[in-house]
Amino acid sequence: MALKIPPIIHPRSLHILPRQNPNLTPLSPSPTVSNRHLPLHFFPPSLSPNLILSPSALHRPRFVTARAAIQGHEEFTGDADGLADSTEHKDRITEASEEDKTTQSSEKELAKQGIWIQMKEIVEFTGPATGLWICGPLMSLIDTAVIGQGSSIELAALGPATVVCDYMSYVFMFLSVATSNMVATALAKQDREEVQHHISVLLFVGLVCGFTMLLFTRLFGAASLTAFTGSKNAHVVPAANTYVQIRGFAWPALLVGWVAQSASLGMKDSWGPLKALAAASAINGIGDILLCTYLGYGIAGAAWATMASQVVAAYMMMRSLNMKGYNAFSLSIPSGRELLTILGLAAPVFMTMMSKVAFYSLLIYFATSMGTHTMAAHQVMVQTFCMCTVWGEPLSQTAQSFVPELLYGVNRNLSKARLLLRSLALIGAILGLLLGTVGTSVPFLFPYIFTHDQMVIQEMHKVLIPYFVALAVTPPTHSLEGTLLAGRDLRYISLSMSGCLCGGALVLMILSSRYGLQGCWFSLALFQWARFSMALIRLLSPKGILYSEDTDQYRLQKIRNA
Repeated sequence: MALKIPPIIHPRSLHILPRQNPNLTPLSPSPTVSNRHLPLHFFPPSLSPNLILSPSALHRPRFVTARAAIQGHEEFTGDADGLADSTEHKDRITEASEEDKTTQSSEKELAKQGIWIQMKEIVEFTGPATGLWICGPLMSLIDTAVIGQGSSIELAALGPATVVCDYMSYVFMFLSVATSNMVATALAKQDREEVQHHISVLLFVGLVCGFTMLLFTRLFGAASLTAFTGSKNAHVVPAANTYVQIRGFAWPALLVGWVAQSASLGMKDSWGPLKALAAASAINGIGDILLCTYLGYGIAGAAWATMASQVVAAYMMMRSLNMKGYNAFSLSIPSGRELLTILGLAAPVFMTMMSKVAFYSLLIYFATSMGTHTMAAHQVMVQTFCMCTVWGEPLSQTAQSFVPELLYGVNRNLSKARLLLRSLALIGAILGLLLGTVGTSVPFLFPYIFTHDQMVIQEMHKVLIPYFVALAVTPPTHSLEGTLLAGRDLRYISLSMSGCLCGGALVLMILSSRYGLQGCWFSLALFQWARFSMALIRLLSPKGILYSEDTDQYRLQKIRNA
């Protein structure tokens, strides 16, 4: 029986696929394939699975392994000088291969370890990744502390200004989720070309969204601030608009940086965000002190310092991707199908983030009707709150990284998934109590860090109890919601968050009208506990993703995403 050999692909389109130590035999000519396509060479076992042929190698003789031809796989190609070329790349390939094996083994071992060992592994993974979420709130908190030393009006103006600059950026959090999901999936298939393509496409989407927001800021920034603050607080609009217009220049860099950071997390690199955080925070702090304190630029100086730090952070993350062998400056226009894939991943996350942004925006909206001192106090408290809550976000990222394999992967094990959730929830509870204690102590014991206005300080101290209650439950909530995202229970989490928004808005309207700023913060505490309760009920349900043996709906979701 004649050996059937797949057709030979043109050399310029060939890439080497994963195969180690193939059994090589000379190929006999096929009646349907010309002998000139099949030079008889042996395959050097040290060639990289992901090695892309150099331009000079495109014109050298090619070979095809017999096993690849017999099994019908894509051809393994090389050249007559392969032995020499392979030696040149051997060290780099071995290092990359060992790194991939270490990553895969660590993920599997995480599921096999006890709860305390799991907690240690989780902390080691999530610690550096905290920089991804902490960078933005940290810079806004630095702005709040520096500006509060000078003018209460400018401090109050930061409230509506940060809604446009910070809270509206959360609308584009779907870029981070889509990037992590698509990059991690492509890496699991060991397809570096697909990883690069996803990065290029999402960088293009992020850049387009960034320039869209820059244009929106230039055209409608002042009008949005005026509508948000109302006629009673029109005196804060000029200062707020100055801050928004300057920060607006960083929109493209901000969203592109998010894509780059999420790609690094998808590659299990959590140190990149930490380095970006350190550099950005240093630049922002030094810039605030120099421009605001010594040069007297006030809120405009704080905006310039924050904008510069965001640009530097984005550049550092893109440079980190380049060091991994990817081109972070390559852009690709997505096809219609790719856009649908991104939207399929993004829509539930978009609804979830929109609900959070809407509720926090309503908090500021109701606070703006209570006077300048109340606005300033609320600005300080909400910035410290956001600064503390982001420390729990890496728990959600950890769940999304390690839980899926236990839910619907080849190593499906629901009992191990439940044990992993217990570890995440326990870390979240400990972290919540720690953050609640520290976060409440700062405005209580050291209010002069933010302002010397006694009336503002009195308003701050009125909301310390609901502030602690809301902050303590936030990290475990991130653990639970991250597990729901990992289990592709996207419809439930988006609907539950929308329900929390509707109920929370109603409670906020009632309590704020009766109890002022205290009512606003008690409403926030109820909103956070409602999120925690609904996620916990879903995960403990016999029909939930941690107990149900029916994986059809989640498998369908995976196929749809693929």
